[in-house]
Amino acid sequence: MASGIKDKVAIIGMGCTPFGEHWSKGPEDLIVEAFEEALADAGIGRSEIQAAWIGNALDDINVGNSALPLAHALRLKTMPVSRVENMCATGTEALRAAVYAVAAGAVDFALALGVEKLKDTGYGGLPLRTKGLANDLWLPYGSSPGAFAQLAGAYAARHRLNSDDLKRAMAHVSWKSHQNAVTNPRAHLRKAVDIETILKAPMIADPLGLYDCCGVSDGAACAIVTTPEIAKGLGVNNPITVKAVQLSASHGWETQFGEWDGGYVLNTREAAKRAYHEAGVRNPREEISLTEVHDCFSVTELVTMEDLGLSADGRAPQDILDGRYDRGGAQPCQIDGGLKCFGHPIGASGLRMAFEVYNQLLGRAGPRQLGKVDLGLTHNLGGAPFNSVAAVSILGRLN
Repeated sequence: MASGIKDKVAIIGMGCTPFGEHWSKGPEDLIVEAFEEALADAGIGRSEIQAAWIGNALDDINVGNSALPLAHALRLKTMPVSRVENMCATGTEALRAAVYAVAAGAVDFALALGVEKLKDTGYGGLPLRTKGLANDLWLPYGSSPGAFAQLAGAYAARHRLNSDDLKRAMAHVSWKSHQNAVTNPRAHLRKAVDIETILKAPMIADPLGLYDCCGVSDGAACAIVTTPEIAKGLGVNNPITVKAVQLSASHGWETQFGEWDGGYVLNTREAAKRAYHEAGVRNPREEISLTEVHDCFSVTELVTMEDLGLSADGRAPQDILDGRYDRGGAQPCQIDGGLKCFGHPIGASGLRMAFEVYNQLLGRAGPRQLGKVDLGLTHNLGGAPFNSVAAVSILGRLN
C-alpha cells in the first residue's frame, strides 16, 4: 500500500499578490509578482527549478489554454511546464502536481502558480460563455448563488433548523471574515461590517444575502517545493512540510441515485478523511490549529465545518455563534479574510490559502499572527454541492 506524501515535500518559498481589481496589470504581471516573491523567499535561482505547473480556470478570458504564458512571463527556458484546471480547486491542483513530482523523486525543485484575471471583462460574476456540454444540457439556468442557496435550505431541513437561526450563523461567518481582513493589506475588501448590516443586506438567492457571497477578484499566488533534505541544506532547519494533499470528485451519485439529502458535501468528507489518514491526524477538532476553507458563500463555510469533522453534525451554527472559529477561538477559520474578503480568482485561491497557513506556521503573519500553530488545513470546493471537486491539504512543520 502506498505510504502517502507526509513529510516528503517541503515548501521553501511562497508569494501572493494583493487581490483586487488590477486594471493596469495583465495576468503576466501578476504571475511575475507572485513568482518573484516566492523565489526570493526560497533563496534559490530560477534555473534550479526543474518543472512548473500553472493553475488557471478560465483560459479563454486571459491566460490561454496552455502553460506557455507561464514559461514566457518567467523566462523558464525549455522547462517542462503544464497547465492544470479543476474548477475552484485549480490552485490546489497545481500545488498537488508539484508536490507529487518532488515526492516521486522526478525533480528536486518544482513550481506551482495559480493566476486569474477576471475583472477586465466588467462582468460581475464568472465570465463564462459556456461551462461545457454537460452543464448546458443539465443546468442551462443554473447559478452559483442558487446552487448554494439549495445547500442552505437542505441543511436547515436536515437538522430541523429555524431559518432565522441559520441566517444569524451565516451572518457571523461573514462578519468574522470582514473583521479578520481589516489588518490584511493583500485582501480586496478590508472594511469591517456589523452583523445587522449583513442581516439586512439585499437578497441574492434566499437565504443568501449580499454579504453571504464572495466577490470576484484578480490575483496570483505561488509556491516552490523541494525535499526536506534539500531544504535543510539551504539552511531551513525546520521546514514547512506537506502532510497531505487529497482530492475527491463527484461521480454522479448526488444527482442520479436519489440517496443524497443535499445537506452536506460528500466529496469534502471523503477528501478530509483521506487527508487526516495521510497526515496521521486522529482528532481534527483538537489537532488542526487553523483552517482556510472555501467560503464562496457563508453557508459553504458553515457546512464545511461539519464536513471536515471540526463540528459535530448539526452543531456548526452553534459553534460559529459561540466563536469557535473566530480569531480568538479554538480553531480560527479565514484568519486572513477568506474568499469573502479576497474574492475568488479561481486559479489562485487554493495557493492563497496555503500562503496564509505557510506564514502562520513560520510566525510571520504580522498583526494576524496566531499563538500556537501546529497544523493548518486548506479546503477548496469546485463546482456545486451536487457536482463537485473537493481538495483538502494539511501543512505543518517537519519536527
